[in-house]
Amino acid sequence: MTVRRRRSCLTVPGDDERKLVKAAALDVDEVILDLEDAVAAERKEGARETVARALRDHEWRAATVAIRVNRGSAADLELVRATRPDVVVLPKVESAEELEGLPVPAEAQIETARGLVECERIAAASGLEALVLGPGDLAASLGVPELTIGAGAHVDYALARLVVAARAFGLAAIDGPYVGLDDEPGLRASALRSRALGYDGKWCIHPAQVEICNELYTPTAAELERARRILGVDGVARLDGEMVDAANRRMAEAILARLPPAQREP
Repeated sequence: MTVRRRRSCLTVPGDDERKLVKAAALDVDEVILDLEDAVAAERKEGARETVARALRDHEWRAATVAIRVNRGSAADLELVRATRPDVVVLPKVESAEELEGLPVPAEAQIETARGLVECERIAAASGLEALVLGPGDLAASLGVPELTIGAGAHVDYALARLVVAARAFGLAAIDGPYVGLDDEPGLRASALRSRALGYDGKWCIHPAQVEICNELYTPTAAELERARRILGVDGVARLDGEMVDAANRRMAEAILARLPPAQREP
């Protein structure tokens, strides 16, 4: 399976050519050209044409370019077959069968009660690279009395269950968006919550969020320094007043695995 960095995953409305042009030049790990919630029903057909033109005409700085399709849309999947983006994002996935026969690797959004119940079986599907939490639609599906996406008592449980399913099958785990556009402390708190659980990155809904997510989902200098010192210890030993052993070395290797391969050497 291809291992892609997904610290920052910027969603861009597929019908907004100006925003697509801007997104092409951004230093972001993944750009998601959205045909689903970001596009009004009467603009879907035009959005497909705009996305196809953007993929054809622009050089994309992002390492990964994805298209988010509408659930059950044959026209959207035909666009994916024709344009061959790096990844297709499927919303509201509720079964592994929905991932069969796709023309490119996939990310599955877990956004409903049924999807959360089935997330372990979904994670085992062939061709899947990541699970993505969709906290807003999940709140609606659960009947959570909340009107702000990403808030609500359900989020901690969903984050924990999704990351376990993702890691059990070697997938990336991606947090959903933080919708406060002028709230850097809130974004940082939201990102650090999922980072602490082991998440690889987070969806961004504005370019201003990209740099913050790139920072927060990258290991800190202190984490890297300690991880490399731990890897230099053989057997069981004392380090900084703590006992370290093989489990600590595996933890240190997981920290270094968040870096590009060329930066992982001690």
